[in-house]
Amino acid sequence: MTPETREMSIKLAAVRAACERAPAGPQKDTAWKHYRLAELAQSEENDAEMYKELDAAKLALV
Repeated sequence: MTPETREMSIKLAAVRAACERAPAGPQKDTAWKHYRLAELAQSEENDAEMYKELDAAKLALV
């Protein structure tokens, strides 16, 4: 696993954990939507889009 791949995995896991811990409501729903889009971007090897969606998911939980 390259350092870049490891960093992506850690960030995905951190955002997923934050989504799971968030209280139910529209913010959590929005965060999950962005998280799923980030997973899709990762599977398509679109790192820029993945990071953008992860940041959007974190912002939705604030």
